[in-house]
Amino acid sequence: MLSFVGLGLYDGGEDISLKGLRKIREADHIFLEGYTSRLMGIKICEMEDQYGKTVTVLGREDVEQHPDTVLEYAKEGPVVFLTGGGDPMVSTTHADLRIRAAERGGIKTEIIHCSSIISAVCGLSGGLQNYRFGKSCSVPFPAKNWFPPCTV
Repeated sequence: MLSFVGLGLYDGGEDISLKGLRKIREADHIFLEGYTSRLMGIKICEMEDQYGKTVTVLGREDVEQHPDTVLEYAKEGPVVFLTGGGDPMVSTTHADLRIRAAERGGIKTEIIHCSSIISAVCGLSGGLQNYRFGKSCSVPFPAKNWFPPCTV
C-alpha cells in the first residue's frame, strides 16, 4: 500500500491530520518529497523524532526517474509518501507515481489530504473566493543543473 499524505501548511508536525499521522505510525517506510515545497517550521530530524521513524527525502529525479525503491517497498507493506502542502496530488509527478503504482502489479494507493494553501489563502485574505481564481501554476525550486526559466 502506498499512502500519499499531505503535511499541511507549515511544519508537518502539528499541521498533519490525525489520519495522516496514524498512517505514518503504521508505515514500514516513509519518504518525503523534497522538491515541490519546503517545510519551513520543522527539520527532518525533528520529524523523525516525532514520528519515531526514519524519513527518507526524495528529489525530483528520485520520484520521476527512479521510483523503483518506493514502489517495491509498497508491494511488500505500508509505505507513506509525504508531501508539503495539503493536496498530495497537486503535483503531476505525484499523480504519475500513483499511476505507476497501479501499473506495477496493482499496488493499492490512497490519498490523505490536509489543510491546503488553496483553501487557506481564501480564509486569510478576508474576502477572496477560490471559485474566482484563474488558473494556477507551480513555481519550482532550482535543482542540480537546472534553474526555472525566466521569461518576460
